[in-house]
Amino acid sequence: MNYKLTKNFFKIPKNLIYLNGNSLGPLPKNTKKFINNFLDNEWGKELVRGWNKNNWFIYSKVLGNKISKLIGAPKDTVVVGDTLSIQVFQALSASLDINKKRKIILSDKGNFPTDIYMAQGLINLKDRGYKLKLINSDEIEKNINEKVAVLLITEVDYRSAKLHDIKKLTKLCHKFGVLIICDLAHSTGAIPINVIQTKVDFAIGCTYKYLNGGPGSPAFIYVAKKHINKIKPSLYGWHGHKSPFEFNLKYEPSSGIDKMRIGTPSILSFKSLESSLKIFENIDMKLLKKESDFLTDLMINEIEKKCPDLKLLSPKLSSARGSHIAFIFEKGYELVQDLIAEGVICDFRSPNIIRFGITPLYLGKSDIIKSVKIICNILSKKVWTKDKFIKRALVT
Repeated sequence: MNYKLTKNFFKIPKNLIYLNGNSLGPLPKNTKKFINNFLDNEWGKELVRGWNKNNWFIYSKVLGNKISKLIGAPKDTVVVGDTLSIQVFQALSASLDINKKRKIILSDKGNFPTDIYMAQGLINLKDRGYKLKLINSDEIEKNINEKVAVLLITEVDYRSAKLHDIKKLTKLCHKFGVLIICDLAHSTGAIPINVIQTKVDFAIGCTYKYLNGGPGSPAFIYVAKKHINKIKPSLYGWHGHKSPFEFNLKYEPSSGIDKMRIGTPSILSFKSLESSLKIFENIDMKLLKKESDFLTDLMINEIEKKCPDLKLLSPKLSSARGSHIAFIFEKGYELVQDLIAEGVICDFRSPNIIRFGITPLYLGKSDIIKSVKIICNILSKKVWTKDKFIKRALVT
Protein backbone atom coordinates (compact mmCIF):
# COMPACT_ATOMS: atom_id res chain seq x y z
CA MET A 1 0.00 0.00 0.00
CA ASN A 2 1.32 3.42 -0.99
CA TYR A 3 0.93 5.43 2.22
CA LYS A 4 2.28 8.63 0.64
CA LEU A 5 -0.36 8.40 -2.07
CA THR A 6 -3.33 7.64 0.20
CA LYS A 7 -2.30 10.29 2.75
CA ASN A 8 -2.76 12.86 0.02
CA PHE A 9 -6.46 11.91 -0.13
CA PHE A 10 -7.06 13.60 3.24
CA LYS A 11 -6.98 17.13 4.58
CA ILE A 12 -4.86 16.98 7.74
CA PRO A 13 -3.29 20.16 9.18
CA LYS A 14 0.49 20.44 9.01
CA ASN A 15 2.49 19.58 12.12
CA LEU A 16 -0.35 17.45 13.43
CA ILE A 17 -0.36 13.67 13.91
CA TYR A 18 -3.90 12.35 13.83
CA LEU A 19 -4.29 9.19 15.93
CA ASN A 20 -8.04 9.44 16.38
CA GLY A 21 -9.60 8.00 13.23
CA ASN A 22 -11.18 5.37 15.47
CA SER A 23 -13.38 8.16 16.84
CA LEU A 24 -13.79 10.53 13.89
CA GLY A 25 -12.09 10.14 10.54
CA PRO A 26 -10.40 13.14 8.89
CA LEU A 27 -11.87 15.09 5.99
CA PRO A 28 -11.27 13.55 2.55
CA LYS A 29 -10.13 16.22 0.11
CA ASN A 30 -12.71 15.18 -2.47
CA THR A 31 -15.62 15.73 -0.05
CA LYS A 32 -15.73 19.44 -0.85
CA LYS A 33 -16.08 18.63 -4.55
CA PHE A 34 -18.92 16.18 -3.90
CA ILE A 35 -20.74 18.59 -1.58
CA ASN A 36 -20.34 21.59 -3.89
CA ASN A 37 -21.59 19.58 -6.85
CA PHE A 38 -24.63 18.56 -4.81
CA LEU A 39 -25.30 22.15 -3.72
CA ASP A 40 -24.79 23.70 -7.16
CA ASN A 41 -25.98 21.08 -9.62
CA GLU A 42 -28.44 18.97 -7.67
CA TRP A 43 -30.21 20.80 -4.85
CA GLY A 44 -29.40 24.28 -6.14
CA LYS A 45 -30.39 23.54 -9.74
CA GLU A 46 -33.00 20.83 -9.54
CA LEU A 47 -34.64 21.66 -6.20
CA VAL A 48 -37.32 19.07 -5.39
CA ARG A 49 -36.84 17.46 -8.80
CA GLY A 50 -33.60 16.00 -7.42
CA TRP A 51 -35.54 13.20 -5.72
CA ASN A 52 -36.16 11.74 -9.17
CA LYS A 53 -33.53 13.22 -11.46
CA ASN A 54 -30.63 12.62 -9.05
CA ASN A 55 -32.07 9.43 -7.52
CA TRP A 56 -32.06 10.77 -3.97
CA PHE A 57 -34.92 8.51 -2.97
CA ILE A 58 -33.00 5.29 -3.65
CA TYR A 59 -29.69 6.63 -2.31
CA SER A 60 -30.00 4.67 0.93
CA LYS A 61 -29.67 1.42 -0.99
CA VAL A 62 -27.14 2.78 -3.51
CA LEU A 63 -24.74 3.60 -0.67
CA GLY A 64 -25.73 0.38 1.08
CA ASN A 65 -24.47 -1.58 -1.91
CA LYS A 66 -21.18 0.31 -1.79
CA ILE A 67 -20.75 -0.57 1.89
CA SER A 68 -21.76 -4.17 1.21
CA LYS A 69 -18.52 -4.58 -0.75
CA LEU A 70 -16.54 -3.56 2.35
CA ILE A 71 -18.30 -6.03 4.63
CA GLY A 72 -18.63 -8.95 2.22
CA ALA A 73 -22.41 -8.74 1.96
CA PRO A 74 -24.58 -9.69 -1.05
CA LYS A 75 -26.18 -6.96 -3.12
CA ASP A 76 -29.35 -5.38 -1.69
CA THR A 77 -28.82 -6.62 1.88
CA VAL A 78 -27.47 -3.34 3.31
CA VAL A 79 -29.22 -0.02 3.67
CA VAL A 80 -27.79 3.29 4.90
CA GLY A 81 -29.59 5.80 7.10
CA ASP A 82 -30.45 6.99 10.59
CA THR A 83 -28.03 6.48 13.51
CA LEU A 84 -26.24 3.44 14.87
CA SER A 85 -28.47 3.53 17.95
CA ILE A 86 -31.56 3.28 15.74
CA GLN A 87 -30.04 0.39 13.79
CA VAL A 88 -29.27 -1.45 17.04
CA PHE A 89 -32.91 -1.04 18.03
CA GLN A 90 -34.10 -2.30 14.64
CA ALA A 91 -31.85 -5.37 14.67
CA LEU A 92 -32.66 -6.26 18.28
CA SER A 93 -36.40 -5.92 17.83
CA ALA A 94 -36.34 -8.06 14.69
CA SER A 95 -34.28 -10.71 16.48
CA LEU A 96 -36.70 -10.90 19.38
CA ASP A 97 -39.61 -11.26 16.95
CA ILE A 98 -37.86 -14.20 15.29
CA ASN A 99 -37.05 -15.91 18.61
CA LYS A 100 -40.41 -15.10 20.19
CA LYS A 101 -40.28 -17.70 22.96
CA ARG A 102 -36.86 -16.68 24.29
CA LYS A 103 -36.40 -13.81 26.73
CA ILE A 104 -32.66 -13.22 27.17
CA ILE A 105 -30.56 -10.65 25.31
CA LEU A 106 -26.91 -11.52 25.86
CA SER A 107 -24.12 -8.96 25.61
CA ASP A 108 -20.72 -8.33 27.14
CA LYS A 109 -19.67 -5.55 29.49
CA GLY A 110 -17.14 -4.34 26.93
CA ASN A 111 -19.89 -3.42 24.49
CA PHE A 112 -20.35 0.27 23.73
CA PRO A 113 -22.91 1.75 26.15
CA THR A 114 -25.31 3.00 23.49
CA ASP A 115 -25.87 -0.62 22.34
CA ILE A 116 -26.68 -1.53 25.95
CA TYR A 117 -28.95 1.51 26.37
CA MET A 118 -30.97 0.58 23.28
CA ALA A 119 -31.41 -2.96 24.62
CA GLN A 120 -32.58 -1.57 27.97
CA GLY A 121 -34.99 0.81 26.25
CA LEU A 122 -36.40 -1.92 24.03
CA ILE A 123 -36.96 -4.18 27.04
CA ASN A 124 -38.88 -1.42 28.82
CA LEU A 125 -40.92 -0.68 25.71
CA LYS A 126 -41.91 -4.26 24.94
CA ASP A 127 -42.51 -5.16 28.61
CA ARG A 128 -42.74 -8.90 27.89
CA GLY A 129 -40.36 -10.28 30.47
CA TYR A 130 -37.17 -9.78 28.48
CA LYS A 131 -33.89 -9.62 30.36
CA LEU A 132 -30.50 -8.19 29.42
CA LYS A 133 -27.65 -10.40 30.61
CA LEU A 134 -24.26 -8.65 30.70
CA ILE A 135 -21.17 -10.77 31.18
CA ASN A 136 -17.40 -10.39 30.86
CA SER A 137 -16.07 -10.87 27.32
CA ASP A 138 -14.25 -14.06 28.30
CA GLU A 139 -17.54 -15.56 29.52
CA ILE A 140 -19.53 -15.14 26.30
CA GLU A 141 -19.19 -18.68 24.96
CA LYS A 142 -20.24 -20.46 28.13
CA ASN A 143 -23.35 -18.26 28.41
CA ILE A 144 -24.70 -19.09 24.96
CA ASN A 145 -27.53 -21.60 25.38
CA GLU A 146 -31.09 -22.44 24.34
CA LYS A 147 -32.54 -19.76 26.66
CA VAL A 148 -30.84 -16.88 24.84
CA ALA A 149 -32.71 -15.11 22.04
CA VAL A 150 -29.87 -13.01 20.65
CA LEU A 151 -26.22 -12.14 21.21
CA LEU A 152 -25.40 -8.47 20.70
CA ILE A 153 -21.66 -8.02 20.30
CA THR A 154 -19.21 -5.46 18.94
CA GLU A 155 -16.55 -7.15 16.84
CA VAL A 156 -13.75 -4.83 18.00
CA ASP A 157 -13.95 -3.69 21.63
CA TYR A 158 -14.14 0.11 21.67
CA ARG A 159 -11.77 0.35 24.61
CA SER A 160 -9.20 -2.44 24.35
CA ALA A 161 -9.48 -3.15 20.58
CA LYS A 162 -9.93 -6.84 21.37
CA LEU A 163 -11.06 -8.61 18.19
CA HIS A 164 -13.78 -11.18 18.81
CA ASP A 165 -13.90 -14.33 16.70
CA ILE A 166 -17.29 -13.64 15.14
CA LYS A 167 -17.28 -16.72 12.92
CA LYS A 168 -16.71 -18.98 15.92
CA LEU A 169 -19.33 -17.17 18.03
CA THR A 170 -21.90 -17.30 15.22
CA LYS A 171 -21.41 -21.03 14.78
CA LEU A 172 -21.92 -21.55 18.51
CA CYS A 173 -24.98 -19.27 18.57
CA HIS A 174 -26.65 -21.07 15.69
CA LYS A 175 -25.96 -24.43 17.34
CA PHE A 176 -28.29 -23.32 20.15
CA GLY A 177 -30.74 -21.42 17.92
CA VAL A 178 -29.41 -18.04 19.08
CA LEU A 179 -29.32 -15.09 16.67
CA ILE A 180 -26.28 -12.82 16.53
CA ILE A 181 -26.05 -9.08 15.89
CA CYS A 182 -22.54 -7.84 15.11
CA ASP A 183 -21.69 -4.17 15.66
CA LEU A 184 -19.02 -3.23 13.11
CA ALA A 185 -18.44 0.33 14.35
CA HIS A 186 -14.71 -0.25 14.96
CA SER A 187 -14.28 -2.73 12.11
CA THR A 188 -15.67 -1.23 8.91
CA GLY A 189 -12.92 0.47 6.95
CA ALA A 190 -10.27 -0.85 9.33
CA ILE A 191 -10.15 -4.63 8.97
CA PRO A 192 -11.35 -7.24 6.45
CA ILE A 193 -14.98 -8.25 7.02
CA ASN A 194 -17.11 -10.92 5.36
CA VAL A 195 -20.60 -11.36 6.77
CA ILE A 196 -21.31 -14.22 4.37
CA GLN A 197 -18.41 -16.22 5.79
CA THR A 198 -19.16 -15.38 9.43
CA LYS A 199 -22.90 -16.04 8.80
CA VAL A 200 -24.10 -13.35 11.22
CA ASP A 201 -27.82 -12.67 11.21
CA PHE A 202 -27.55 -8.90 11.44
CA ALA A 203 -24.70 -6.40 11.23
CA ILE A 204 -24.76 -2.71 12.02
CA GLY A 205 -22.16 0.01 11.86
CA CYS A 206 -21.36 3.69 11.63
CA THR A 207 -19.58 5.62 8.88
CA TYR A 208 -17.88 8.53 10.67
CA LYS A 209 -14.92 6.58 12.07
CA TYR A 210 -12.69 4.64 9.68
CA LEU A 211 -14.99 5.36 6.73
CA ASN A 212 -14.42 9.13 7.16
CA GLY A 213 -18.02 10.09 6.34
CA GLY A 214 -17.95 13.15 8.62
CA PRO A 215 -19.50 14.05 12.00
CA GLY A 216 -22.96 12.54 12.26
CA SER A 217 -22.76 10.65 8.97
CA PRO A 218 -25.38 7.89 8.69
CA ALA A 219 -25.25 4.36 10.00
CA PHE A 220 -26.01 1.14 8.13
CA ILE A 221 -27.72 -2.17 8.75
CA TYR A 222 -27.21 -5.56 7.12
CA VAL A 223 -29.82 -8.32 7.25
CA ALA A 224 -28.96 -11.88 6.19
CA LYS A 225 -30.91 -13.05 3.16
CA LYS A 226 -32.57 -15.87 5.10
CA HIS A 227 -34.25 -13.29 7.35
CA ILE A 228 -34.82 -10.37 5.03
CA ASN A 229 -38.28 -11.36 3.79
CA LYS A 230 -39.46 -12.74 7.13
CA ILE A 231 -38.78 -9.87 9.50
CA LYS A 232 -41.04 -6.95 10.22
CA PRO A 233 -39.58 -3.54 11.03
CA SER A 234 -40.23 -2.22 14.52
CA LEU A 235 -40.09 1.44 13.49
CA TYR A 236 -42.54 2.47 10.81
CA GLY A 237 -41.62 5.32 8.49
CA TRP A 238 -42.86 6.36 5.08
CA HIS A 239 -39.56 5.64 3.31
CA GLY A 240 -39.93 2.02 4.40
CA HIS A 241 -43.52 1.80 3.15
CA LYS A 242 -44.47 -0.47 0.27
CA SER A 243 -46.12 2.44 -1.58
CA PRO A 244 -44.91 5.66 0.09
CA PHE A 245 -46.49 8.05 -2.39
CA GLU A 246 -49.96 6.61 -2.13
CA PHE A 247 -50.02 7.98 1.43
CA ASN A 248 -52.10 5.16 2.85
CA LEU A 249 -52.90 5.43 6.54
CA LYS A 250 -52.15 1.76 7.15
CA TYR A 251 -48.50 0.82 7.19
CA GLU A 252 -47.37 -1.90 4.79
CA PRO A 253 -43.63 -2.62 4.83
CA SER A 254 -41.65 -2.57 1.64
CA SER A 255 -40.02 -5.75 0.39
CA GLY A 256 -36.39 -6.70 0.95
CA ILE A 257 -33.93 -4.46 2.74
CA ASP A 258 -35.98 -1.33 1.95
CA LYS A 259 -38.30 -2.21 4.82
CA MET A 260 -35.50 -1.20 7.23
CA ARG A 261 -35.63 2.39 6.01
CA ILE A 262 -37.58 4.83 8.17
CA GLY A 263 -37.77 8.54 7.38
CA THR A 264 -36.26 11.12 5.05
CA PRO A 265 -32.46 10.85 5.17
CA SER A 266 -29.89 13.64 5.01
CA ILE A 267 -28.79 13.61 1.38
CA LEU A 268 -26.07 16.10 2.26
CA SER A 269 -24.54 13.55 4.67
CA PHE A 270 -24.95 10.86 2.02
CA LYS A 271 -22.86 12.91 -0.41
CA SER A 272 -20.13 13.33 2.18
CA LEU A 273 -20.09 9.59 2.81
CA GLU A 274 -20.05 8.82 -0.91
CA SER A 275 -16.91 10.90 -1.35
CA SER A 276 -15.07 8.82 1.23
CA LEU A 277 -16.36 5.49 -0.07
CA LYS A 278 -14.80 6.46 -3.40
CA ILE A 279 -11.38 6.16 -1.73
CA PHE A 280 -12.08 2.60 -0.59
CA GLU A 281 -12.84 1.39 -4.11
CA ASN A 282 -9.10 0.86 -4.64
CA ILE A 283 -8.11 -0.25 -1.13
CA ASP A 284 -7.19 -3.86 -0.38
CA MET A 285 -8.49 -4.39 3.17
CA LYS A 286 -6.11 -7.30 3.83
CA LEU A 287 -3.11 -5.12 2.94
CA LEU A 288 -4.54 -2.29 5.03
CA LYS A 289 -4.81 -4.56 8.08
CA LYS A 290 -1.28 -5.85 7.48
CA GLU A 291 0.06 -2.30 7.51
CA SER A 292 -2.06 -1.50 10.57
CA ASP A 293 -0.55 -4.50 12.37
CA PHE A 294 2.95 -3.28 11.54
CA LEU A 295 2.28 0.23 12.86
CA THR A 296 0.42 -0.88 15.99
CA ASP A 297 3.16 -3.40 16.79
CA LEU A 298 5.73 -0.66 16.32
CA MET A 299 3.93 1.74 18.65
CA ILE A 300 3.39 -0.91 21.32
CA ASN A 301 7.05 -1.93 21.25
CA GLU A 302 8.27 1.67 21.32
CA ILE A 303 6.01 2.67 24.21
CA GLU A 304 6.80 -0.42 26.28
CA LYS A 305 10.51 0.17 25.76
CA LYS A 306 10.62 3.94 26.25
CA CYS A 307 7.47 4.82 28.23
CA PRO A 308 6.93 1.94 30.69
CA ASP A 309 4.54 4.02 32.82
CA LEU A 310 1.89 3.31 30.19
CA LYS A 311 0.47 -0.20 30.57
CA LEU A 312 -0.89 -2.00 27.51
CA LEU A 313 -4.61 -2.79 27.64
CA SER A 314 -4.94 -4.12 24.08
CA PRO A 315 -4.06 -7.69 23.12
CA LYS A 316 -0.34 -7.98 22.35
CA LEU A 317 -0.98 -10.23 19.36
CA SER A 318 -1.91 -8.13 16.32
CA SER A 319 -4.27 -10.79 14.95
CA ALA A 320 -6.31 -10.48 18.16
CA ARG A 321 -7.04 -6.76 17.89
CA GLY A 322 -8.51 -4.15 15.56
CA SER A 323 -6.81 -0.99 14.30
CA HIS A 324 -6.45 0.98 17.52
CA ILE A 325 -4.40 0.31 20.62
CA ALA A 326 -5.10 1.29 24.20
CA PHE A 327 -2.96 1.92 27.27
CA ILE A 328 -3.78 2.50 30.91
CA PHE A 329 -2.34 5.52 32.71
CA GLU A 330 -3.56 6.90 36.03
CA LYS A 331 -3.76 10.46 34.71
CA GLY A 332 -4.91 9.42 31.27
CA TYR A 333 -7.18 12.40 30.65
CA GLU A 334 -4.51 14.93 31.55
CA LEU A 335 -1.89 13.19 29.41
CA VAL A 336 -4.22 13.13 26.41
CA GLN A 337 -4.88 16.86 26.75
CA ASP A 338 -1.16 17.54 26.83
CA LEU A 339 -0.59 15.34 23.77
CA ILE A 340 -3.31 17.22 21.89
CA ALA A 341 -1.62 20.50 22.83
CA GLU A 342 1.61 19.10 21.37
CA GLY A 343 -0.07 18.16 18.10
CA VAL A 344 -0.72 14.46 18.71
CA ILE A 345 -4.48 13.91 18.52
CA CYS A 346 -5.61 10.83 20.42
CA ASP A 347 -8.45 10.26 22.88
CA PHE A 348 -9.39 9.23 26.40
CA ARG A 349 -11.92 6.75 27.71
CA SER A 350 -12.95 6.66 31.34
CA PRO A 351 -11.60 5.90 33.80
CA ASN A 352 -7.91 5.84 32.74
CA ILE A 353 -7.61 4.64 29.14
CA ILE A 354 -5.68 6.31 26.34
CA ARG A 355 -6.53 5.21 22.80
CA PHE A 356 -4.41 5.61 19.67
CA GLY A 357 -6.19 5.03 16.37
CA ILE A 358 -3.68 3.72 13.84
CA THR A 359 -4.96 4.32 10.32
CA PRO A 360 -2.43 3.47 7.59
CA LEU A 361 -4.33 5.45 4.96
CA TYR A 362 -2.78 8.61 6.39
CA LEU A 363 -0.24 7.45 9.00
CA GLY A 364 3.26 6.09 8.49
CA LYS A 365 6.24 4.84 10.49
CA SER A 366 7.64 8.34 11.05
CA ASP A 367 4.34 9.47 12.62
CA ILE A 368 4.49 6.64 15.14
CA ILE A 369 8.13 7.27 16.06
CA LYS A 370 7.50 10.99 16.49
CA SER A 371 4.37 10.40 18.59
CA VAL A 372 6.20 8.13 21.02
CA LYS A 373 9.00 10.65 21.33
CA ILE A 374 6.47 13.35 22.29
CA ILE A 375 4.79 11.01 24.80
CA CYS A 376 8.12 10.24 26.46
CA ASN A 377 9.06 13.91 26.59
CA ILE A 378 5.76 14.85 28.27
CA LEU A 379 6.09 12.03 30.81
CA SER A 380 9.67 12.95 31.69
CA LYS A 381 8.78 16.60 32.26
CA LYS A 382 5.42 15.85 33.93
CA VAL A 383 3.85 18.66 31.90
CA TRP A 384 0.46 16.95 32.11
CA THR A 385 0.18 17.94 35.77
CA LYS A 386 -0.52 21.57 34.84
CA ASP A 387 -3.96 22.88 35.80
CA LYS A 388 -4.96 23.64 32.21
CA PHE A 389 -4.90 19.92 31.41
CA ILE A 390 -6.95 18.83 34.42
CA LYS A 391 -10.33 20.50 33.80
CA ARG A 392 -12.63 18.14 31.88
CA ALA A 393 -14.13 19.32 28.59
CA LEU A 394 -17.74 18.54 27.65
CA VAL A 395 -16.57 15.91 25.15
CA THR A 396 -13.71 13.75 26.43
